[in-house]
Amino acid sequence: MRVEPLRIMIVSTPVAPLGSGGGGGVELTLHNLVHGLGARGHRVEVVAPTGSHLVGVEVHEVHEVHEVDGALQPSMQLTDRTTPTVLPANAVLAAMWERVADLSDEVDIVLNLAYDWLPLYLTRFLDVPVVHLISMGSLSDAMDAVLAEVAGHHPGHLAAHTRSQASTFPDPSWFQLLASGIAIDDYTARPSADQPAYLGAVGRISPEKGLEDVAELSARTGWPVKFWGLMQDPDYWDRICADHPGARLEYCGFLSTHDLQAAIAGCSAVLVTPKWVEAFGNVVIEALATGVPVIAYDRGGPAEIVMDATTGFVVPADDIDALAEAVARIDTIDRLACRQYVEEHFSTEAFAARVDAWLREVIATARVGRERS
Repeated sequence: MRVEPLRIMIVSTPVAPLGSGGGGGVELTLHNLVHGLGARGHRVEVVAPTGSHLVGVEVHEVHEVHEVDGALQPSMQLTDRTTPTVLPANAVLAAMWERVADLSDEVDIVLNLAYDWLPLYLTRFLDVPVVHLISMGSLSDAMDAVLAEVAGHHPGHLAAHTRSQASTFPDPSWFQLLASGIAIDDYTARPSADQPAYLGAVGRISPEKGLEDVAELSARTGWPVKFWGLMQDPDYWDRICADHPGARLEYCGFLSTHDLQAAIAGCSAVLVTPKWVEAFGNVVIEALATGVPVIAYDRGGPAEIVMDATTGFVVPADDIDALAEAVARIDTIDRLACRQYVEEHFSTEAFAARVDAWLREVIATARVGRERS
């Protein structure tokens, strides 16, 4: 039986334009959803801040990008639990959802990727089904409260990436679990690391990434470390360098996905040392796709992805001695096995199939509800 394609609107994060790096993992998630859902024959449109670029997406995979002007939304990543929900003057977040409302009768479903209060609150006021793929763990009492409202009024409309992420919220059962995925063909695996060897760390230069532990590891062991990612907090980077004068650290800038995969492929291992609960950790599957083992703290999504002693090592969180011991054993990891693992579990095709099934279930449930009313 032929399955009709869907008309899907994906709403990006309002904290930064796509392609800037300011949106963190949401940017890569959106690109891969456009790629995967478009390849499945769906009509995909994107709403995003002005200046967004869908680099690497084929023309047939995205039918239109609606760029919206306005003041960017402050990120919630460093707020405390009682920080009030705010909108700046001329907020791009509000303008993006005005655009969604204007176009809602032209699509079958809206997929929101923003971790913000307003889209969740608006779920019950739009005629089209609105679903939310949540990109962070629990950070705010106000967010938890509005998530509870969505779960109560629209069960099945929330999704998370991992069990670890979902477990940070008051009720993990609110969420479907979808993991994530990447375009495997964009990544080339190498059978061995380049010489001289170095370690890598990828992500925003920001305190929640725990990069001081990577610097301490370098100072203790002498391993050089290359860092790639948006320089979000220059003062934090300066403190790390000043506090660890013996560390061999090199900041290599923010790279496109294509350039990043080529750069990290030469690492002996990639280190993931978050101080918060990472929802997933796209960098983990990016590294594994290039054949690079990952050493991750036992905290959040990365610890669910890494197969200990097979695709890398999972070590106790904040334990730099354990981190160093794992680095000493990276030669025991088969780099081609790392690649194969991602091919089997975290391809764009597999991710898009999971999201496709979720969207169709929500649409079918909403249709039944309308017929009964």
